[in-house]
Amino acid sequence: MNGPHDLGGQMGFGLVAPEKDEPYFHDEWEKRALGLTLSCGAFGAWTIDESRHARENIPPADYLSTSYYEIWMRALEVLLDRHGFATAAEIDVGHKQTAGAVPKRVLKADMVANVLARGGPCDRPVERAARFAVGEKVRTKNFNPQTHTRLPRYARAKNGVVEAVQGSFVFPDDNAHGKGENPQWVYTVVFDGREIWGEGADPSLTVSIDAWESYLEPL
Repeated sequence: MNGPHDLGGQMGFGLVAPEKDEPYFHDEWEKRALGLTLSCGAFGAWTIDESRHARENIPPADYLSTSYYEIWMRALEVLLDRHGFATAAEIDVGHKQTAGAVPKRVLKADMVANVLARGGPCDRPVERAARFAVGEKVRTKNFNPQTHTRLPRYARAKNGVVEAVQGSFVFPDDNAHGKGENPQWVYTVVFDGREIWGEGADPSLTVSIDAWESYLEPL
């Protein structure tokens, strides 16, 4: 979707100013926010793609004026309400009022290290062969869905070249909305800077993205 999260190439937001020696957390509550998000994600009620889409749906004025972990917490509140673990009213008052849904599993303290070390692999096998090969010219599709997508707005309807075939992975556009994993081949596609940014772009610049197969068309 074309939400406030998709800022690539957008103007008017100032320079990117990396913080020197930036700490992992800027306040103690951020540690708790991370812990809550991981613990609730372990319930098994939603996917990482659904959680991303919940963040993308925060109204732009709120999203752009909210810190990183505040965005996580706002989205988590939506997910907990959506899946029946805590109502919006319960979140507002800070205590349980109804029985609520029961998690499929609970992440306990002694499990955290192993769970984090294992990660969440999203590579999946597919029976069909890859449609595109390294060196092949492709064009990204031009679409503007209201649903989740991993194709950046700035890279739509652009001509590029397949740089690598990365394997087959869960298709986030479907997985975010309960339509199944439906894995597809993923390709690294490289674009000339002028193709992305237009006239006046640095001629030595290239931009690469990882794109699912259904985002691409042959040239």
